[in-house]
Amino acid sequence: MHTTALVLFSGGQDSTTCLALALSKYERVETIAFDYRQRHRVELECRLNVLREIRAQFPQWALKLGQDHLLDLAVLGEVSDTSLTRDTAFKMEQSGLPNTFVPGRNLLFLTLAAAVAYRRDLQVIVTGVCETDFSGYPDCRDDTMKAMQLALSLGMDKRFLIETPLMWIDKAATWDMAERLGGPPLVNLIIEHTHTCYLGDRTHRQAWGYGCGACPACELRERGYARFRALQVPTPVQARSPMP
Repeated sequence: MHTTALVLFSGGQDSTTCLALALSKYERVETIAFDYRQRHRVELECRLNVLREIRAQFPQWALKLGQDHLLDLAVLGEVSDTSLTRDTAFKMEQSGLPNTFVPGRNLLFLTLAAAVAYRRDLQVIVTGVCETDFSGYPDCRDDTMKAMQLALSLGMDKRFLIETPLMWIDKAATWDMAERLGGPPLVNLIIEHTHTCYLGDRTHRQAWGYGCGACPACELRERGYARFRALQVPTPVQARSPMP
């Protein structure tokens, strides 16, 4: 039986929802993030605000929330030529992938997370990768996660479980999951304190949170939030004619 987990926690909507799920399931949960000189490095500040608010607003989770880890992964930014690590416009490449794809990012994240999990005696590695609402990133696929789970377990001689709670759901369902886990307070926390915008914009407050509203991450989050809210609107009861 698994009782401990390490959550890859960037401070965005998806990783915050994954953290809430882990806190609802496991007895001890730690978090990890990576500074790879991303354009949206403001997320590294936001994630600390999210952790603070979770501890303050959800005392039942605060007791389970353990150490936070931030690793310097500057080398990833140095070897990457993408719109997340360079000041370039978002576009599609000839490969069919958007230039927001950072080659090797999730593979490195999981490898380093497993090394920390090994040292901290944590059994489950939780990550918010998804095949439903995503940009075609090959390192977000379920097959990649299964391969990494096998490789890390064999390479470290420790049986890890890589858990991907969002793999088969869309962004609207992610909002719904957050509400089911923490009610309106968690949804409001995600809106006010998490960060997803690729440009690192914290000046424009949208209905779904802060962001530029135009980058791929903002557009995906906005569409998901709109669907989530639309599903919450009760269907009017049709008027019935009186019985003769």
